[in-house]
Amino acid sequence: MKWYLIAFKKYFDFKGRSTRSEYLFFVLFYTLGTIFWAAAATFLGTTHTKAIFMALLGLYMMIHIIPSLSLIVRRLHDINKSAWWILISFIPFIGPITMFIFTLIDSKEDNKYGVNPKLNLED
Repeated sequence: MKWYLIAFKKYFDFKGRSTRSEYLFFVLFYTLGTIFWAAAATFLGTTHTKAIFMALLGLYMMIHIIPSLSLIVRRLHDINKSAWWILISFIPFIGPITMFIFTLIDSKEDNKYGVNPKLNLED
């Protein structure tokens, strides 16, 4: 949960680097939250209640757009790639697979985007 909250502390921070743990735990908690709100919208109450839960799901997803973008940019920086690589996501089939592979690559040594974040993790 702390990695999820770290992403929100760095809401507009597109500089620096983020570890795999920070990225993957953010994605995990974001996915669990999306499933919760979607399930609530699908299975609970009347049509009016479903509309409210769908609106909350939309709000939840909108709140996560900027932290997701900043986190993926920092993750790309961690593997010594420019933020422009995010545009590869728009290529059908190949782009999302490539971005997924990029997120799984281990941190590189110190690079032009900063020191290796694995070296200064605070518990």
